[in-house]
This record gives sequence, structure tokens and C-alpha cells, in this order.
Amino acid sequence: MAARSIASMTLSFGLVSVPVKVYTATESKSGVGFNLMHKECGTRLKQQYVCPHDGKVVERADMVKGYEFEKEKYVIFEKSELEALEASASHTIDIVSFVPIEAIDPIYLDKPYYLAPDKRGGKPYRLLQEAMKDSGTCAVARWTWKGKQHMVQVRAGDDGLILQTLLYADEVRSQADIGIEETDIQPTELQLAEQLIEQYRVDSYDAAAYKDEEKERILAEIDKKIAGNNITAAPAIEQPGAQVIDLVEALRASLKKKPAAPAEPTVAPRAARKTARAAAPAPEPAEETPPPKRRAVRRAATDDQPAPARKTGTKR
Repeated sequence: MAARSIASMTLSFGLVSVPVKVYTATESKSGVGFNLMHKECGTRLKQQYVCPHDGKVVERADMVKGYEFEKEKYVIFEKSELEALEASASHTIDIVSFVPIEAIDPIYLDKPYYLAPDKRGGKPYRLLQEAMKDSGTCAVARWTWKGKQHMVQVRAGDDGLILQTLLYADEVRSQADIGIEETDIQPTELQLAEQLIEQYRVDSYDAAAYKDEEKERILAEIDKKIAGNNITAAPAIEQPGAQVIDLVEALRASLKKKPAAPAEPTVAPRAARKTARAAAPAPEPAEETPPPKRRAVRRAATDDQPAPARKTGTKR
């Protein structure tokens, strides 16, 4: 399925304007979700909005948005007024400066997007990409989107330009508030630690080499439950206590161990699990209702629509 852009924008710096399309770069692969069920009949529960004043269920058509300007005091906005508040949104990504690519602390990086050239934007797009790549710089820009002004980083990727929203300073907590104690590091300890780092060092990060093993384990256990088997707790892994250890000896012992390659998933792939379930004996049905089937996790609700049924889940 071809990717669909979420917006058409103009990336501008100086007197140069680059027409671009914006694409979402990531998607959430949610953890395993569990629905809330009625224990007596096994029916999935429905979430409703109830007015605490009169106890009545409020339908979607009767919902409006409000802003709390004082404790328990709200001003109500109509849909046309909300649209007017967002009318000032610019369709321009305005570059304000270029900085070294390493100048932006990764802790400020938020959601990434892909930028692609729009009509007649191919050459200035590639020119900006190559210029930033050769100079080792990225752009800092302003972008107003959905009623909020974002500071963004625009950087050159291998295949094109990447836009990543940045957190503001007041959105990032100071690590100094944690109160990390100061300790003395001995030269021998530092040397051994650096040797250990070098032993585990690789040239690049390959995201495809790693899998969500915990999610796969939980899905495999759920398949056992669907097949009529009980789920039993895995043996607990004994965790080392907080005893005082000889740091130098621990580092030396670590150097003797070779780093393990990323482990392959220990459970069958999804297609194989599906085949196994089909071949497995069907579980005994309940007297009144059949056991519910595992369903896909629904996306969380946005501000413009009610949330789906609440669910709890295990996420890594």
C-alpha cells in the first residue's frame, strides 16, 4: 500500500522555497492488550461517557469541548470557534538556523516525519539534502501544526530529508534534580571499563536485528490458552542482590565473556502459530457462551472521538 502524505508544506530558508509533502515516519506496534470483560457472562464491556451531574449517558452528538480557566469553571467552544483558533496555522516550515548535527541533544528529539519533494521541488530538495550532508549540519525550524507551534530539526538522511519535532526546554526535566552521588574512579577501573566497551562495540545499530521477545513470549502463552491449556508462571530469574562486589574483578570477569549476538525469537512466527492453532484440539466451550477470541489491539482515541473500551496490557 502506497504511503499517504499527511500535509503539503513549503520548506523555506532565505529566498529559497522547497515544496514538500510530510509523511509519518513511525507507527506504534502496540504491546499485547487485554480487554475488560464481564466475569459472569464473558461479554466485552463498553465504555460510555456519563455526566456526573445528572448521571445520564452523553451521546457523541451532545459533546462539546471546553477550557478550564479556573477550578471547576469552563468556557465552552463550538466547532467553528475551534477551527478559527487553528486558522493561523502556517503551511510553511521556516528554517531559522543551521547547527552542527551533534549540537542537538537527543533528549530533545520527539516525533519523526519524512519529507519528500512535491511538484517542482526535486532539485532544491536534493540540493539542501546534499549541502547539509556535506557540511555536517542540520536545520532548526519553526512549524505550526494542529494548533501548536513546534521547533523542529530537519536533517539529511540517506534517502531524503527527515523532520523531527523537538521538545521545548520546559518539557524536559533536569537530571540534576535526581541527585546522583559523586564517586572517585580509579585509573585501573576506567581502563578495564573502556576495554569492556571496546569488546562490545559495533560500527552501527541494526534495528532489524532485535525483536520484541517479551511480546512474542506472551502471544505464545495466549495461543496455549486458546488451545485449552493453562498458563503457568515461568521460573523466576534470580536477580543479584545489592551486595558490595569487587568492581575490578567484575570487570575482568566480564572481559572473559564474549558478547552474544542478538538472539532470534524462540517462538514460532505468526503464520506458524496460526497453523498450529488450527491443528490443535478445540477447547471445551463454556455452558452459556463460547470463550472470547483474542482480538487486535485498537488504537487509542483521539481528542475528537470517544475512547474505545478500556484495556490493560503488558508492554515492554
